[in-house]
Amino acid sequence: MLPVWYAVFLLSVTCHEAAHALAALRGGDRTAYLGGQVSLNPVPHVLREPIGTIVVPLLTFLQMGWMMGWASAPYDPLWEARHPRRAAFMAASGPLANLLLAGIAFAALKAGLGYGAFTIPADGISLDRLVSPSSGSPALLEGVGRMLSVLLVLNLVLLVFNLFPLPPMDGASVVAGLVRPLRGVYESLRGSAMGSLAGLLAAYWLFQAAFPPIRDWVLLSLYS
Repeated sequence: MLPVWYAVFLLSVTCHEAAHALAALRGGDRTAYLGGQVSLNPVPHVLREPIGTIVVPLLTFLQMGWMMGWASAPYDPLWEARHPRRAAFMAASGPLANLLLAGIAFAALKAGLGYGAFTIPADGISLDRLVSPSSGSPALLEGVGRMLSVLLVLNLVLLVFNLFPLPPMDGASVVAGLVRPLRGVYESLRGSAMGSLAGLLAAYWLFQAAFPPIRDWVLLSLYS
């Protein structure tokens, strides 16, 4: 399952960062474009963040059986200061890319269940096996089902985690760009290593409470 998880992880973070970079380019900041990040080719994203795209994903998979990590797209802070609303759209574009990928996976799984190609696994579902091939379906559908399962779950995780309005998550940049009184507070926290660490820890704690009901609602919608 490692190849499936890693392929889906690379696709997900590449689309996330490429969306950031494209939104910045459309908004007038060419920094990420000049760095090669306006691309669905994962190579420039991996070269920019090898720890977050290679080391951490592999370690989390080996330790916990699922994969997490990060990538990043550069931007011009002066451009962000001059155009806070454009910067907010840039920040929101990454989670929106994850929402799109999760939606595609959900639709494909729902269609497979509806047409009888997939069924609910009799031995129980897991993060990377939300469906199994129906009796008489091609064996290839086992791999397809697992890939779509990981695509749905992983992008749902990235979407929810990044939307928390805590630095350094994307949600904080969205709020900072749209709510002027909070802009200075967020900028000071984001510029502090301790502030960013505190934000990450708080987001992780909130995620543990917020994600299970969202996941269960998605799965209920999938199987209903």
